[in-house]
Order: sequence, then C-alpha cells, then structure tokens
Amino acid sequence: MVDVVSQEKRSRIMGSIRGRNTKPEIALRSGLHRLGLRFSLRSKLPGRPDITLPRHRTVVFFHGCFWHGHEGCALFRLPKTRPEFWRDKIEANRERDARVLNELAALRWRIAVVRECSIRGSLRREWSDICLELAAWIRGGDDAFMEISGWVGAEPVGDVTP
Repeated sequence: MVDVVSQEKRSRIMGSIRGRNTKPEIALRSGLHRLGLRFSLRSKLPGRPDITLPRHRTVVFFHGCFWHGHEGCALFRLPKTRPEFWRDKIEANRERDARVLNELAALRWRIAVVRECSIRGSLRREWSDICLELAAWIRGGDDAFMEISGWVGAEPVGDVTP
C-alpha cells in the first residue's frame, strides 16, 4: 500500500512524536505525587525509566502500545506501509525492553509497566484508579513486577469504563 503523504512529511510527523514528558507521563507523575510518592525523573539506570522511586527501589515505565508491540491490544497494529521495517523495529524494541527489565531485576529494582491501553481505547481505566493501584503496589513492596494495561489478550483487566 502506498503512503498517503510524502516521505518528507511522514518523516516530519514521526520525528515530532515525543519520547519524554508526554501528557500521560505527566498525568501519572502528578497522580503519584498527589498520593504522597516522591520520585526522580533523571535516572542513570538501564532503560532510563520514566519514573524512579529510590526510596522504594522501584521504577515505572509508561509504554505506548504501538512502539512496544503490545500483542493482543487494539492499539497495536502493524502499518501496511513498509511492514518489514516496522516488524523489525518493533521486535528490536521488544528485545530491548526484555533486556532492560532483566538488567533492572538483576540490580534488584522493582519494575512497573503502565501500558497506553490502560488510558486509551474501549477498555481504558480511570487515571485515579491506575494511580491508586500503582501507589498501593509501590508501597506494598512484595511483587517484583507489575503491569497495568487495559488488555490481557482480549479480556479487560480491572474496572472498565466504557
């Protein structure tokens, strides 16, 4: 399938996508701060986590479902244009994510991943619910890994708001 915009315009569009300080990241940080959790944004840990909570030895990543290849999610679909390129790129992102999570686990950091589908799409959840669930997990200190998403396969997770 031929792209509907020129290669230069597509490059400009893709280049304008921010990787840090996105609205969802800011909303998540704001919610955690309101709940009394203090964190750092400048971390030298593997993968440069979006949020680092040194006191709780915990890191939080906010993953976009497309860029991180969230299988079974309505927000992840390979583009029809240059599918080999996108398949390779997203697979490399997945491999990097797995490597980073393993490195952090080896350093004994607790890891939370909040997926884009938890805040967008038909199975989105309320920000307050996401922040409360994440804060409870951070303070709980038991499990080493947590993922918050709107999907598990095709099934909703937690409370669903239509």
